[in-house]
Amino acid sequence: MGKFLKRALSGFVFAGVLIFSILYSKITFICLFFTLMMLCLYEFKRMIALKSVFPYTIGCLFFVFGNILNVEDIPSRIIFEYVGVALFLTIFITFASILFANKEEVISHLGKIFLSIIYIVVPFTLMVQIPFLNASFNYVNTTILGVFILIWVNDTFAYLVGNALGKHKLLERISPNKTIEGFIGGMIFTFIASILFVATEQFPSLTQIQWAVIAGIVSIFGVLGDLIESMFKRQAAVKDSSNFIPGHGGFLDRFDSAIFAAPFIFIYLQLVH
Repeated sequence: MGKFLKRALSGFVFAGVLIFSILYSKITFICLFFTLMMLCLYEFKRMIALKSVFPYTIGCLFFVFGNILNVEDIPSRIIFEYVGVALFLTIFITFASILFANKEEVISHLGKIFLSIIYIVVPFTLMVQIPFLNASFNYVNTTILGVFILIWVNDTFAYLVGNALGKHKLLERISPNKTIEGFIGGMIFTFIASILFVATEQFPSLTQIQWAVIAGIVSIFGVLGDLIESMFKRQAAVKDSSNFIPGHGGFLDRFDSAIFAAPFIFIYLQLVH
């Protein structure tokens, strides 16, 4: 019971901080997600045994380059140009540094660096773009909040339905606990939640069809993201990405679904807007 209460309390605090940062202002939203990106990057680097500062440097510059134009309170256009140059030079230095390093597995080392960027930094950068994808590029916090609620609904009901009814393994080699019944149950309740978004008029930023499409993306690609992180953890022989969140593991464990679903949600919203 103590373990359950610890898990519930830490989950409540985590969700509360996330929701507050999203609803309070665009600055709190961007700053929190930058911090979360760096924490996930740290956990992933440990998981794949990568000792390099370049993922942090490139990740920081890439995130700023991708989101600086959404903050109109600073001379963002000038910073955008300088950050772009710095990003290019840092990527060039990353390659050049291998010439002077004692790395026997050069391709493996470079591969891990850029895998960290593609797997962690790019999804977080696109994730933060989602609330700004409307005609006037104003901050629409209900969009990103709705996305996370759908992810939480999908994860919760996939777990509950899988525990109650699960008999057929989804991909036992990677994640023995996931079942086809849980996957279907999570998807059904995620679609129901997307219908309630519009019915209750609490998430008016998108239409019913658009929320339904995002529910489908979350249900499919969110599960894929979970399985991919499980694959990395299995390779690293660890249960959780870290123990930063009591009862839940690490930040990467909490964002594995969002990391994989976010780029596809971004692409879809970019097309419809």
